[in-house]
Amino acid sequence: MMQSLVTMSYIVASSLFILSLIGLNHHKTASRGNYYGIAGMALAIFATILSNIVASYSMLIISLLIGGLIGARAALKVEMTQMPELIAIMHSLVGMTAILVGYANLFEYSPILNVVEKKIHSFEAFIGIFIGAITFAGSVIAFGKLRGRISGKPILLPGRHGINIVLLISIIYLGYLFIIASQSGGGLWPLSLAVIIAIIFGIHMVMAIGGADMPIVVSMLNSYSGWAAAATGFMLSNDLLIITGALVGSSGAILSYIMCKAMNRNFINVILGGFGNTGGIGSTKIKGDVISIQVNELVKMLRDANNIMIIPGYGMAVAQAQHAVYELSRQLIKRNKKVGFAIHPVAGRMPGHMNVLLAEAKVAYDIVYEMDEVNDDFSKIDITIVIGANDIVNPAALYDPNSPIAGMPVLQCWKGNHTIVLKRSMATGYAGVSNPMFVHENTSMLFGDANDSLKSVINEL
Repeated sequence: MMQSLVTMSYIVASSLFILSLIGLNHHKTASRGNYYGIAGMALAIFATILSNIVASYSMLIISLLIGGLIGARAALKVEMTQMPELIAIMHSLVGMTAILVGYANLFEYSPILNVVEKKIHSFEAFIGIFIGAITFAGSVIAFGKLRGRISGKPILLPGRHGINIVLLISIIYLGYLFIIASQSGGGLWPLSLAVIIAIIFGIHMVMAIGGADMPIVVSMLNSYSGWAAAATGFMLSNDLLIITGALVGSSGAILSYIMCKAMNRNFINVILGGFGNTGGIGSTKIKGDVISIQVNELVKMLRDANNIMIIPGYGMAVAQAQHAVYELSRQLIKRNKKVGFAIHPVAGRMPGHMNVLLAEAKVAYDIVYEMDEVNDDFSKIDITIVIGANDIVNPAALYDPNSPIAGMPVLQCWKGNHTIVLKRSMATGYAGVSNPMFVHENTSMLFGDANDSLKSVINEL
């Protein structure tokens, strides 16, 4: 009876996870999708507690309390600007879990399994541990890059393709040795050596990816963590873990593909970590004079303009200026100005970063546009206000074949009548590329903290 209840709970939890993904497909249903996900996870934990696989309830309760406190503290403390690195470090925990659970489960003697079943079980365990090791190592490096502890520039070792192939072949061979040796209760040394090589592979894979592609890396590692969980589910014969892992793995892979398409990157190149060319080797130095503008001058221009487009970037998140941006748009709309927000697919440092910030500030969904919806209309825009964005509005992506972001689709705001860029300084963006748009004759720079600058503009209005 109890096992039937647990199975039914797993089915309901799986359905809630699917509904969660469906809800997250649109702004208006995103909150509902989050609630479905929360309910599904709560039900899954509750069902696991009731199942007969729990050996020590005291240890389980202690673990839940520790994990819950860490999660609650992270949720309360972490700023939106730190969400990408939080996600990366969470992925590393999933990878480490797959490794530890695999080791704990693998050498548990089970007389029920015959020779064929034991080989299958060993194969499932090896796949889970192998993917978990790559996910763990790659996520730690991604966290370091996003945190600024590791340089965002790609580290391309001589013969890196050969190195990756040798590492991969070595892992496959060690996996074969492990599966053979595990039939007699051995296999610890080939498995451990494979884990070490997989960690080296994960480090090398992510180190070879440049800062411009880091949003794809975060999504890609999300997919890896899902497949690691699914493999662990097969190893533990846990249907819910299999379904959940498959959902995370497939959705992460699809999102990575969509982002690669949006950035004109080859999906296979990125997902294999540096196989092929991920950008040029250098970038042309910008030449020209910067035109600086004051708040009162910007306000005069806004009063005379009819069509205004706002492009938010990572700098808006750093300055926490989303509420000031909303208030500015509200004041302009009150004055019968047509206002829109243009969102690049990878603005910020993870997919949907800017959409979440604007939604938090209550910006109406119907004036928020994706890049493809507005790129052909910039010639009709009187003023474009760029807030802390660099790479996503860089014309070098289109016109400089030597740029590291060459080929990446960008918001072509320089085609409008006038562009106002709010920045603290002339520092480059995350990809480390200079932006020639900043010295265009129709571009003006308003230097300073974006939140303070926008509040001054609102007061002046």
